[in-house]
Amino acid sequence: MDKQRTVSQPIHCEGVGLHTGEKSRLEIVPSAPNAGITFSRRDIASGLIKADFYSVLDTTKFPRRTSIGTQDSYIHTIEHLMAAFHILHIDNAHVNIWGEEVPGLDGSAKGFVDRITEAGTGEQSAPRNYLTLREPLWVEDGESRIMLFPHNGLRISYALKYDNPLIGAGYVDVDLTRPLPDNFYEARTFCLEEEVQPLLDMGLGKGSNYENTLVVSNKGIKNNRIRLDDEFIKHKLLDLVGDLYLAGPIKAHIFAVRSGHKLNIKLLEKLRKYKEKVISGGVGSQTGFIPEGNELKAEEIMKILPHRYPFLLVDRISYLDRGKRAVGIKCVTMNEYFFQGHFPGRPVMPGVLMIEAMAQVGGVLMLACEEHKGKLAFFMAADKVKFRKTVEPGDCLTIEVVAGKVKKKTGTVHAKTYVQNKVVAEAELMFALVGAA
Repeated sequence: MDKQRTVSQPIHCEGVGLHTGEKSRLEIVPSAPNAGITFSRRDIASGLIKADFYSVLDTTKFPRRTSIGTQDSYIHTIEHLMAAFHILHIDNAHVNIWGEEVPGLDGSAKGFVDRITEAGTGEQSAPRNYLTLREPLWVEDGESRIMLFPHNGLRISYALKYDNPLIGAGYVDVDLTRPLPDNFYEARTFCLEEEVQPLLDMGLGKGSNYENTLVVSNKGIKNNRIRLDDEFIKHKLLDLVGDLYLAGPIKAHIFAVRSGHKLNIKLLEKLRKYKEKVISGGVGSQTGFIPEGNELKAEEIMKILPHRYPFLLVDRISYLDRGKRAVGIKCVTMNEYFFQGHFPGRPVMPGVLMIEAMAQVGGVLMLACEEHKGKLAFFMAADKVKFRKTVEPGDCLTIEVVAGKVKKKTGTVHAKTYVQNKVVAEAELMFALVGAA
């Protein structure tokens, strides 16, 4: 199983922002498993900003770059640094930045890749949390489009076409399943000569020059030369790789045609909705937490299950034999939310919630072991369901769940619920076990 990675020691760099033209410096430091890529503005009073599809900012407000932030603080042009993290499989790192924009360096990700590689990276104990596609997704905007298909790895196929004769048309295909699969991270940003003044009029490109930006005319590149074959298309690929990492590690085959930051951010919105849809249908640990003891309090249960009040129906796990047997406790009180509408004159716990309580204990049993760490347990079916006695306020449920057939992708458990040593409900429950999206 792939493990998460972080940087081995602090990394420093400084330079000028490509768009603001302001000097900035940053420090990249190691971060804990499951922390993700996070940023903090150190030049102003700023909270933690996690680099994900919830913090990305609208490209209509901040064009020609990728920005993240909150209502009171922004960080611009993060795509080349994010691409370096993506290419080197860095899952967790914290970036302290003094300034509004990430240093542009030479206009590519090379400076970041070189510094991280020189400092070294370290493997961590937690497994990588991949966003794994199980159905095709696509976004489009005019002649630009991105299509994603299920794939056991990450492969990106990119096609570009410009009317400019020097850029022309091209195609590149890269498998990013392994770190540093190609030198595309050295490709520098570029713009057409006729775009320079309009960008400056918009307040952009103040830190750009002929060394960090390839300025392309119909006659050639001004005051510079090509570094790589297909450098233009490879830089577009680099931007996509950086933007895509705001969704975290992903498994898919991606076909992109003439995409840029605007469409890339639109893709992130699509991926966010897809991930929320997948996770909402399954029971899954958000932290990869594996308990050490054989008793779990509510706080530890919530590290394994996504359920919260009022839908967490297990108060504690009184016994856990990983992968074999679990016993959960639920004390039913008159204050339970469901009594307000379910026979309020004669409070009775709904049978379907007893099944849900058994399924939650079953989810803990399935996911609290190393073999299924980081997976989702989808509650697929309930068989042989029997309700033998009503449950009323004041009853204390003891929910015993015993594992049946458990395979790599499916698992069956036998569940019984007792009140004062008498069976009040029982069922056979089936789960599908899949990698977390």
